[in-house]
Amino acid sequence: MHFCLTAQYTPQALNNLMDNPTTNRYEAAKSLVESAGGKLISMYSTAADGPGVMVVFDVPDSNAAPAISGILVASGAAHNVTLTRLWTPDEIQHVRQKARQLRGAYNPPGK
Repeated sequence: MHFCLTAQYTPQALNNLMDNPTTNRYEAAKSLVESAGGKLISMYSTAADGPGVMVVFDVPDSNAAPAISGILVASGAAHNVTLTRLWTPDEIQHVRQKARQLRGAYNPPGK
């Protein structure tokens, strides 16, 4: 299951990064994701809502993604964390097929 995690660094984390600007956050993220049995797909720095990060990863267990998010927050390294489930083209095709099967079971308001 693919997930996208976005977050902003806390002031303490930013100070630590400025003190050691060559620190490899990619390897830290990769290690955490791999410890959950997953694979780090990509990682980018962001600046839209403050200095932050966007990480795309794949984990076999849906419980691993919120656990990873919780570890990040609990460490004090990041805040304003958003975790979004992503679907591959093949996965979304199965979702559409399921929606087609279920469509008749729902009555919109007023109908």
